[in-house]
Amino acid sequence: MPNSKARITAIGSYVPERKLTNYDLEKLVDTNDEWIVQRTGIKERRIVQSDESTSDISYKAVLNLMERYNKSMDDVDMVIVCTMTPDFKTPSVASLVQAKLDIKNAGALDINTACSGFTYGLHVANGLITSGLHKKILVIGADAMSKITDFEDRSTCILFGDGGGAVLVEYDEKQPGFLSANVGSEGEKGKSLYCSNLSHHIFEEEIINTGKLVQNGREVYKWAVTTVPKGIKSVMENASLPLNKVDWFIPHSANLRIIESICEKVDLPIEKTLYSLVNYGNTSAGSIPLSLDMGVLEGNIKNGDKLLLYGFGGGLAHAGMLIEWNLG
Repeated sequence: MPNSKARITAIGSYVPERKLTNYDLEKLVDTNDEWIVQRTGIKERRIVQSDESTSDISYKAVLNLMERYNKSMDDVDMVIVCTMTPDFKTPSVASLVQAKLDIKNAGALDINTACSGFTYGLHVANGLITSGLHKKILVIGADAMSKITDFEDRSTCILFGDGGGAVLVEYDEKQPGFLSANVGSEGEKGKSLYCSNLSHHIFEEEIINTGKLVQNGREVYKWAVTTVPKGIKSVMENASLPLNKVDWFIPHSANLRIIESICEKVDLPIEKTLYSLVNYGNTSAGSIPLSLDMGVLEGNIKNGDKLLLYGFGGGLAHAGMLIEWNLG
């Protein structure tokens, strides 16, 4: 990839107030807290109110960013929202956020690569700024997964929650933060994780069309623990750095068992891994920015740290990148 001219300059996040614990789920489906924690690591998740949507999560994450870093959105020239749960087919969530923030001269773009959305969004933002087309881009990863979760399906309803985060990516030729990246997709495996809308088929195979999320957990697990380690190797090779130079690994918070398997395969200590799933569940495109901001707020992530982000999921698509953190 060409030498970056962009870096992340601010971050914010938001999760809804309402909690859904494992004990709450025991009242809905045949499950229990011990079983959920043992298989996923998740203890609770946040759920939007009936009148809340992804645009609300996104907007409130940006407000959090603005308050903490005293940043103005007036000169933002592109808003990118990464989500698989848009409020509407159109207008885009990015357009809604642009309007709520009253940004006058910005493009608006939604990216739907599901759980890898945020890393894809950062990849696109870096490319747009490095190419000279844009100077200041708002990248948001947010999902209201409860809107598409089947709460009668005990294999999926235990996983998902709502929330998200936002970062500001700005032009900086002297101290760029994007070091390397790797992206990929295996669309032929899309039937392993989907949420149908207008079609009853993926390629020629008939699928369940309920408007709710359908997942083959076993197949997604096998794909993730094979694909992500290869992707991590490519990211580090592209950066010409060994993996032991990474200060923090921040993967998509899908399931703690998947994260542990990936760490074991690449010989990366789990202690150097940040994840948001324990209290927030799998928030799809929201999981990496939530984990990232938790690391900042808890004082784990410091300027100069090298962070390896890796998103993976629906598509089946994946995207990883190595960044140097410097809010400066």
